[in-house]
Amino acid sequence: MLYRSKTVVTRRSILAGIALLSAAATQRRFISRAQDDAPATVASPTAGIGSIQPTGVGDVPSTGASRAGPANMVQERIIVEQIAPVGLSVEAAGIDAGIEALRVVDGVMQDPTGPWVVAWYENLGAIGRAGNIVMAGHIDYWNVGPAVFYNLSTLEPGDEVFLSGDDGKTYPFAVEWVRQYDSASMPLEDVVGPTEGQSVTLITCGGAFDYASGLYLQRTVVRANRSGPGEPIQV
Repeated sequence: MLYRSKTVVTRRSILAGIALLSAAATQRRFISRAQDDAPATVASPTAGIGSIQPTGVGDVPSTGASRAGPANMVQERIIVEQIAPVGLSVEAAGIDAGIEALRVVDGVMQDPTGPWVVAWYENLGAIGRAGNIVMAGHIDYWNVGPAVFYNLSTLEPGDEVFLSGDDGKTYPFAVEWVRQYDSASMPLEDVVGPTEGQSVTLITCGGAFDYASGLYLQRTVVRANRSGPGEPIQV
């Protein structure tokens, strides 16, 4: 058994040596052919032993970012900074209100904290970006009566909505539609989901009031779309 083991090792060594010799011969033929086909080299003053030798005079060296292609396209992307709305004005509905930043938490929109303030849900959309800027306000308020969005349902397509941003500019929107939804079956994705253009969605209670539950049975929703550039706020 020991003799056979030595024989196997010897054969393997021979086969390995043949493979190495064959690979070396193939490499020599490839290098020889490449040298025959390569253009004459141009001397480089900084080239030293073992350096990569240039094969011709090319264009002025550049970085990959300045060449045409995907890298250039990424470099040219315009990143728009978020602009927070701080005021809402809708003359046709008698609205001139300040805005507080709230969030949608676990799928639930936090309620505005008072009768005259409008809630902006900052994790849904903002001024300056394509998407849906979602806001809500009370229709009425305990011991107060009619509140900030009391006349929201009276708006019509084409009415103007203005958002004031924390950048000192006012941004115009035009009402596209006004709809009433049953509270229990309102299509949330259609109402508060993202939009292709820049939109603002205003939401309040509506319909009949259920005294047993203390809730309104419907929701009034207004969708308005960006209609012009931002202008400096006139003081």
